[in-house]
Amino acid sequence: MSTIQVKRGPLPSALKSEGPSGPYAVSWVRERLTSFAHDAAGDVAMLFGLMAMAMFFFMGAAVDIGRWLNARDQTIAAIDSAVLAAGRALQTNGGNQSDALAVAQKYYSEAVKNRLTLKTDTINFQIVESGTAIEAKGNGSIQTPFMSLAGFPELPVLKNSGVEYSKATLAVGGNAKLNLEISMMLDVSGSMCQPCTKMTDMKDAATDLVDIVVWADQSEYTSKVAIVPFSGDVRPPGSMLNAVTNPLSVLWPASRTKSSNNHNYTYTKTACVAERTGTNKNTDTLAGSGNYVMSAYTSNGSCSTPSSGTVMPLSNNKTILTTKINGLTNGGGTAGHLGTAWAYYMLSPKWATLLPGIALPAVYTAPKTKKIAILMTDGEYNYTYDSEGIPTNSSGSNGSANGTSSAAQAIAICTQMKLSGIEVYTVGFDLGGNQTAINTLSSCATDSSKYYNADDGEQLKQSFRDIALKISTLYLSR
Repeated sequence: MSTIQVKRGPLPSALKSEGPSGPYAVSWVRERLTSFAHDAAGDVAMLFGLMAMAMFFFMGAAVDIGRWLNARDQTIAAIDSAVLAAGRALQTNGGNQSDALAVAQKYYSEAVKNRLTLKTDTINFQIVESGTAIEAKGNGSIQTPFMSLAGFPELPVLKNSGVEYSKATLAVGGNAKLNLEISMMLDVSGSMCQPCTKMTDMKDAATDLVDIVVWADQSEYTSKVAIVPFSGDVRPPGSMLNAVTNPLSVLWPASRTKSSNNHNYTYTKTACVAERTGTNKNTDTLAGSGNYVMSAYTSNGSCSTPSSGTVMPLSNNKTILTTKINGLTNGGGTAGHLGTAWAYYMLSPKWATLLPGIALPAVYTAPKTKKIAILMTDGEYNYTYDSEGIPTNSSGSNGSANGTSSAAQAIAICTQMKLSGIEVYTVGFDLGGNQTAINTLSSCATDSSKYYNADDGEQLKQSFRDIALKISTLYLSR
């Protein structure tokens, strides 16, 4: 313990003679007190002490803020990479949400291994927007040893307003700054009612896809879908029928007679069409002189494809599209090459002059435009037509006007579609191991990742959802 020494000087002689109550004594004491009051010799030390305390606090606060900024930047970078990885997993892994969430958590955990230890960390991820987006939620906090002296023991890593929370969105159509045109071929043959729940499953799957790919805001970029039902034939819109077939009765009379096994059979022209022959049989050349599509004839004059299955050109009206899908009924054989051809035509700008409506296909070279064909069937293509438009009811080439099977013609048409720049996705439904059907769909698809083989309704719906996600554009938002 230190001792303060006070040095005493000699008292003035007047003060000695007067004593402590004399006037000089009083004046002297007043002078000494005033001198002491004006003495600033100790202020610097006091002020330095106070400033040192303030500087120490601000330096400590700067350390806390620096640690917080570092943890914040690492956390934001980690959740960015996590949601992007999860979004890509949704696109490439069949849209499996559980797997995507696991990917997000794994990427986040790996990215924050070298981050400063947080006091709390509740960051996790969730799938939103009907399975088309994944976002981060929760928060974390970091301890602040210095700022705690001022009543701030911790700081949140992310702003609670949510502006720093990452979201990876799988956007299609207008929301992806992309024009999208999809032609969806749907099998409505009689086997789709064996059992009839297959039709329900198909409708649910197709409606789900429309719900994802057709967005409400079509002001700048558009997303459009065409519906192409098929069975043993294809039923074009009434306004197109005469334009695509030669209406001259000498070539396509109201009825025909065909002899077989010493019997004459009468076939009547229908409102549906068969294949096209000639050099452009597999191309999207506009139907017309020298390139007409054959009229289809049947024994009773009725189309195989029910009236509900009229081809619907491109539309961006979600209500009309879903109503069309849900109203489909089934019947007839499986002329898959016809459905394939008409899926092609609905995307072809060469056919725009014949198509009703205003949502017409863009030219193949249109910027920021993607054309997609989705071909769905539940079995082997087994229907062809002879040169007079009469069905041969054969999966082979016997009697076919083009001399090849329905499957071979479908593959040839798919080849032309791909050369035109159209991405082709194929979906087999309940094929039962039919290798011919599997080979046909595999060959038609743009690549192996775009061929699906669904064994049941749930897998069919998942296949269509996966296609919707694959044709999406992945982007990061906050």
